[in-house]
Amino acid sequence: MSYAGTTVDTRGEKMTLDHVAGRIDEISTLPQVAFRVMEVANDPNSGAVDLKDVMEGDAALSARVLRCVNSSAYATRTKVTNLQQAIAYLGLKQIRNMAMTASVSELFQKEESIGPYRRSNLWRHLVSVGICARLIAMRRKLRDFEDAFLSGLLHDIGIVLEDQHVHTAFRRMIGSLDEQSTLSAVEMREMGFDHTQLGERVAKAWNFPDTVVAAIRYHHASVNYRGEAIDVVRCVEVANLLCTLTGAPSVGMKLVRISQPALAGLSLTRDDIAVLAADLQEELQQNASLFTL
Repeated sequence: MSYAGTTVDTRGEKMTLDHVAGRIDEISTLPQVAFRVMEVANDPNSGAVDLKDVMEGDAALSARVLRCVNSSAYATRTKVTNLQQAIAYLGLKQIRNMAMTASVSELFQKEESIGPYRRSNLWRHLVSVGICARLIAMRRKLRDFEDAFLSGLLHDIGIVLEDQHVHTAFRRMIGSLDEQSTLSAVEMREMGFDHTQLGERVAKAWNFPDTVVAAIRYHHASVNYRGEAIDVVRCVEVANLLCTLTGAPSVGMKLVRISQPALAGLSLTRDDIAVLAADLQEELQQNASLFTL
C-alpha cells in the first residue's frame, strides 16, 4: 500500500519527506570528515592549508588519496608523499573531490542486491557520472569543471539514502520498476517523494555547495532550474544519460529520458554525443583508481 506524500519505514510507520529527511540529518550518514571537507569547499576564505588540516585528521583517508594521486592516472614525475604536495600538484578542488569520493564510498561498503539494483553498481554510476560531467564541462570549456565532478558524484545520493533509511519502501519501489516509467515516477507512486527531493532536502541540511544541491534536485530536469549553476546541472544531466546508456545505470535499468533542452543548452550535437560516448570509456579507464578509493 502507498500513501500520497508518505512512505513507510521498516517499522511500518508512515513517514513524510520531512520526517525522513529530518531523521537522516539527525544521524549524519556521511563520515564526519566529509562534512568538514564540505565546509572547506563552501568557505571562500578557506584554502589548501585548511583542507590539508581536515584530511590529516583521518589517516586512512589521507593514505587513500595519496595512493590515488600516485596512480598511473596522474603520471606524477616523482612520488607524492604528503597532502601538501598533492594539493600543490593537483589543486585544491581536485583533492577535495578525491576526499569526498573516498568518504562517500564508505556508504557502499556493504553490498545489497534487490532485483536489478546493486549498491556496487550504483557506486560505479556515481563515479562514472562525476567523471563524465567533468569531461563534458572541460570539452565545453566551462570554468567549474571540478565542481561538475563533485555534482555528478553526489547527484544520486538520494537513492543511497532511500536504500539505507526507508529500506522496506525502497525494496517495494525497486520491485515495481518497469522500462516504461521513469525512476522518479515509480518513487512518487510508491513512496510519495523521489530521490531528487530527498537528496535536495538532506544536501541543504548538510550545507552542500549550492551547485551540488542544484544538480541533485534537477539532474533529470535541468529545464526547470533557474540559477547560476545551470551549465553544471546540464552537464550532470547529460552525463547521467550517457553513463546510463553506455552500461552504468543507477538502479540496474535504463530509465532516463533524453533531454533536448540540456543538449541544446550545452550546444551538443549528435556527433558531439557520439564522440563523448566513445571517449568516456577511455576516461573511465584512466580514472579507475577513483572507483576503489
